[in-house]
Amino acid sequence: MTLVATVALGLALTYVVLLGALLVARPKGNLLGEALRLLPDLMRLLRRLAGDAGVPRGARVRLWLLLGYLAIPIDLVPDFVPVLGYADDAIILSLVLRSVVRRAGAPIVRRHWPGTDHGLAALGRLTGLQVDEARST
Repeated sequence: MTLVATVALGLALTYVVLLGALLVARPKGNLLGEALRLLPDLMRLLRRLAGDAGVPRGARVRLWLLLGYLAIPIDLVPDFVPVLGYADDAIILSLVLRSVVRRAGAPIVRRHWPGTDHGLAALGRLTGLQVDEARST
């Protein structure tokens, strides 16, 4: 019985640490709201980047894993958890996007961005990277 209790305690502790890490990594201010408003454009961007052979393979793998995670109805943090319940998808999305933009570069993200220039500027604030320079058409 002590083995079961130890494993349960370890899992509970790991979950609490994960919640803390998500809380620390979440975008500050109104960026989370911006991420939710940009969700349709972000989903199209993810799909386009994941299918582009010009994006480094490791970044594409992360994008496909993210798309799979978003498609699964079971969340990492249940929706009834205050603050993080509905935000976990947006937080994970912003972390993966930050990683992909750093790896693939801002020009490829600008090329695949389906939304407005204002939305691209919000994406830059969300990822903490400079992606909102004037787009080339």
